Amino acid sequence: MLVQGPSMAPALRHGDQLLVMFSSRRPRPGAVVVVALPDGTLAVKRLMRRDPDGQVWVEGDNPYGSTDSKKLGRLPADAVLGRVLLRVWPPGYVRTSP
Repeated sequence: MLVQGPSMAPALRHGDQLLVMFSSRRPRPGAVVVVALPDGTLAVKRLMRRDPDGQVWVEGDNPYGSTDSKKLGRLPADAVLGRVLLRVWPPGYVRTSP
């Protein structure tokens, strides 16, 4: 997946290519995930919390350049489509989950 925009800076930047594991497994809070936003676009965000009622709170690492739960509110748990495993390009290790 290709990162678009500044929402995850400084950890991830526009143009970074990511390896994502799309699965039904539930990532832990702190993991970098791919979510389907209400408008249908896919976005890379950090999973902050999972509520008992089946909703999640996600945020970008850049508080000034991210459309996330601070603006959209909680999202349904099934909006989380996968977990980012690593950054493929540019080369270099980036920790994406706790």
